[in-house]
Amino acid sequence: MSWLSNWTWPSQLRDKGIIGMNRRNIRYIGRYNNRRLYPLVDDKLKTKLLAQRYGITSPALIGTVTTQFGVKHIGQILSGHHGFVIKPAKGSGGKGILVIEKIEGDDFIKPSGARLSITDIERHVSNILSGLYSLGGSPDVAVVETLINFDESLMAYTYEGVPDIRVIVFKGYPVMAMMRLSTAASDGKANLHQGAVGVGLNMATGAALRGVQFDRPCFVHPDTGHDLASLVVPQWETLLNLAAGCYEMTGLGYLGTDMVLDRQHGPMLLELNARPGLAIQMTNGEGLRRRLDLIERQPDGVPAKKRVAFAQHHFARVSELTDPADTPPASA
Repeated sequence: MSWLSNWTWPSQLRDKGIIGMNRRNIRYIGRYNNRRLYPLVDDKLKTKLLAQRYGITSPALIGTVTTQFGVKHIGQILSGHHGFVIKPAKGSGGKGILVIEKIEGDDFIKPSGARLSITDIERHVSNILSGLYSLGGSPDVAVVETLINFDESLMAYTYEGVPDIRVIVFKGYPVMAMMRLSTAASDGKANLHQGAVGVGLNMATGAALRGVQFDRPCFVHPDTGHDLASLVVPQWETLLNLAAGCYEMTGLGYLGTDMVLDRQHGPMLLELNARPGLAIQMTNGEGLRRRLDLIERQPDGVPAKKRVAFAQHHFARVSELTDPADTPPASA
């Protein structure tokens, strides 16, 4: 049963601290995000180049394709790389992202095992350039990045795809976080609307608080069978500091940071979002409003490490995840 299923009236949602799209757009995005800064996060290539300038780790750039003439040179760009990711610079919601896990002969192999030819790769890049996946259908750029070798400790919690961590950052303070776990239903993508599992995270420790799939409580990964209660994000404080630093990097007061854990490089920035969705409230079983109100009362100019320590202290939570089999039956 959904955690919102018994809530009917807007006043009850307000009591729980839930914010809706109107409040998010007017009170937070409209007030704290200068529109002239949006291109820094709406264009993944600009975000990546900006992160490099600020020393924020992100997947290495292999190359870009900017014209249809350049599509035929994609094979040269990929030469020597055994795995890679191709994504639209202006894409959203994970659309148009192609992950190639390995290459065998002339075959490019996806995490699902599906095999593509170089012609398939060229067609995908051409579609990206034509704006098939971009915001508003505008002409785009194909960005080619190194493959993320995600942390081995997380393998049991995901199906075919790379799990990522979304952190909402407000005025430089990390306020709420979740991990998105890909599933068979989501076709290996970390997209909650497509059926990925969302796991709310304890801001103090990075440990799992509760799990949700299709707006219903979830205690184990539906494909691997691994219990979510044991999930803890490694290098949590480093990850939060990385997220907090994106405030100075972009100048945006309200943003979503999407990160991954690479086994060699640790926490890495994937992309930023100036209009992050509100499903994170569902995965945490708590609204954002009280946390945002508290941050608004804090002074400006606080260093990133102190902002992270503040968030870890004030937004700590106790896990709601228990194995239903371990729960004693209710008395008759």
